[in-house]
Amino acid sequence: QVQLMESGGGLVQPGGSLRLSCVASGFTLDYYAIGWFRQAPGKEREGVSCISNSDGDTYYADSVKGRFTISRDNAKSTAFLQMNSLKPEDTAVYYCVASPARLRRVQAMCMTVWKNLEVWGQGTLVTVSS
Repeated sequence: QVQLMESGGGLVQPGGSLRLSCVASGFTLDYYAIGWFRQAPGKEREGVSCISNSDGDTYYADSVKGRFTISRDNAKSTAFLQMNSLKPEDTAVYYCVASPARLRRVQAMCMTVWKNLEVWGQGTLVTVSS
C-alpha cells in the first residue's frame, strides 16, 4: 500500500520552530520528488517547498524563503521540513506529497495545481499563536 505519513505538527508561539517529517511506505522515494504543501482555512492548497529526488535541487515559496528548510533521507524514505521564525500566517494543515521526478522540475511541482500531484499524506496541523 503506497502511503505517506506526516508528523511533527502542533501549537507553537510566533517566532518558534517546528520540524515536520514525512515517511513513505509501500514504495521507494528514490525516483520521486517530494513537496510540502499547506492549506489554511478558506484558502487553496499551496506549494511551500519542494526537493528533487537526487540532485538536491530545491524550491521555496517567497513567503517561507529564509525561514524553512526542506531535506530528505532516501535511505530512510523520509523527508523533512524545518520551520523557523514561524508566523501566525503559517498556520495551516501541512501536507507531504510525492511525484515522479521525471514529470517536472521542483519549481513546477510546487507551483502546479495540487490536484495534479500523485501521492499525498493525510496532513498535519500547524498552529502558530500566542
